[in-house]
Amino acid sequence: MTFVWLNGQICNATEAHVSLADRGLTLGDGLFETFRVKNARVLHLDLHVERLQNGGVVLGLPVPDMDCVAQAVHSLLDATGLQNGSARLTVTRGVAPRGVLPSQHCKPTVFMTVAEGAARVSDVSLMTAQTVRRDELSPLNRVKSLNYLPNILARREAAQAGCDEALFLNIQGRVAETTISTVVIQEQNGFATPPVSEGALPGIARAVLLRAGLLQEERLAQERLRTADAVYLINSLSVRRVQVFDGQSVSQSSAGLRRLCAALDVPLPESTGA
Repeated sequence: MTFVWLNGQICNATEAHVSLADRGLTLGDGLFETFRVKNARVLHLDLHVERLQNGGVVLGLPVPDMDCVAQAVHSLLDATGLQNGSARLTVTRGVAPRGVLPSQHCKPTVFMTVAEGAARVSDVSLMTAQTVRRDELSPLNRVKSLNYLPNILARREAAQAGCDEALFLNIQGRVAETTISTVVIQEQNGFATPPVSEGALPGIARAVLLRAGLLQEERLAQERLRTADAVYLINSLSVRRVQVFDGQSVSQSSAGLRRLCAALDVPLPESTGA
């Protein structure tokens, strides 16, 4: 039996329902957060809730506070017995009449689901998306929105080209992020990533590295990915090493990978030899 947390209650997943008139379904009007669960504990909950709150301000959407999110996580992990994996919190503006303009008063739909799995390291091929660019001036870049259509288009483009992941450039032609990850380059012993002002989502793994003093924010041209000592794609659930970028091999650094994985508490697979 699979359980979910829906609007304050634990219930069987087969009995949990969201209205067909919910704006999260009809318009993608909402936010989400994906937490990493390790040893039955959510990592970096404070950073996730902070981003959720900031997204609520941008959208004018009431979102749960820290106490509510913590209670939901505790209840659901207790009900499911999940030890290692992920939990996803979704907040929509709720049921509303047809129309784009939201009403001044709304009753959000809030639910959480969990999935088993462990944070991991993997190797990927990366290509630059040609069909979509990230508008670095859009306020939506800073929120974890339910609308992932640009990401879906770019990811389909990559799959059709035989690649694992797609890189977004911004309107100026500089590096922004990938469809699900923050871009980090290694040059000698230092790590760099684009600032949020370049169109990058303020990722949680990114925030962890910045807080640890391991990461610098810099504008990145595509060429720096080609000449870097290593390129990584990071998020709350994974560290991915870029092996190939736009058809060219990318350098690797075992020492750099060890440093990132240690800071992000991601285990290194034995096969890496790192």
